[in-house]
Amino acid sequence: MKYIDMHVHTTASDGILTPRQLIDYGLQKGLSGMAITDHDTVNGIHEAVNYSKRYCEFSIIAGIELSTELLNEEVHILGYDINYNENELLDVLKLIQNQRVNRAIKIVEKLQDLKASITYKEILQISKEGVVGRPHIAKVLMEKGYVKTVEEAFENYLNKGCPAYVPRYKLTPFEAIDLIHRVKGLAVLAHPGLIKNKKILIDIIKRGIDGIEAYHPEHKEEDRKRFLSIAQEHNLIITGGSDFHSPPIDDDRHGDLGSEKVLKEYISRFIKGLER
Repeated sequence: MKYIDMHVHTTASDGILTPRQLIDYGLQKGLSGMAITDHDTVNGIHEAVNYSKRYCEFSIIAGIELSTELLNEEVHILGYDINYNENELLDVLKLIQNQRVNRAIKIVEKLQDLKASITYKEILQISKEGVVGRPHIAKVLMEKGYVKTVEEAFENYLNKGCPAYVPRYKLTPFEAIDLIHRVKGLAVLAHPGLIKNKKILIDIIKRGIDGIEAYHPEHKEEDRKRFLSIAQEHNLIITGGSDFHSPPIDDDRHGDLGSEKVLKEYISRFIKGLER
């Protein structure tokens, strides 16, 4: 049977492998494809699509993971099979990325006020060409010895309510769903088990979400069963992915590539052109 990992990140956002490296790693893991779902950017898709052409059995789904907020809670919406060259999408992503840069600069200023010897230039050295985000700041804090883990950096400095936290511009989940639909994609609710307010899930389903990510590394068995039941009740697409950012490390809450996956045959019912 052929499997596909529907949730992976590259160096275009906060992953550590380039699209090429990620495909090579996927082949080592025995995968038959993957969805490139970088945070608020499509910059890794072109390289992945072009490189995958040398492997006739390996498929790439053009995707994205949009960071949104509802009822004071962060909600991530995955978009699959999107038209990633659509100007409307690119304009929205440019706005989000500019806001991310402004936010990162303000966070660094707050950390400097807290006597942390850290610069924005050091953040860019970590993010390289990727979208700047808090994980990059957390890695610099860890490398400079202010914290022992990325998780500790968030808990002590970067999470909401912490001394270096800065809010940023976000879409609502409904805006993200509508945007994904306008660029001909399928909208899927990412890792619903991490959402605390149950009303959010209900509202998103009512708004026309296409699917739900039932299989995720942070979902327990009871979570999977509950979301499978919800998907069947509301006739939603069922997806699953590792949320891959890097090969396994001790403090990583994400999975190794292919640790969560779905049958390629099942996904090909919804994603046009998946089967070559």
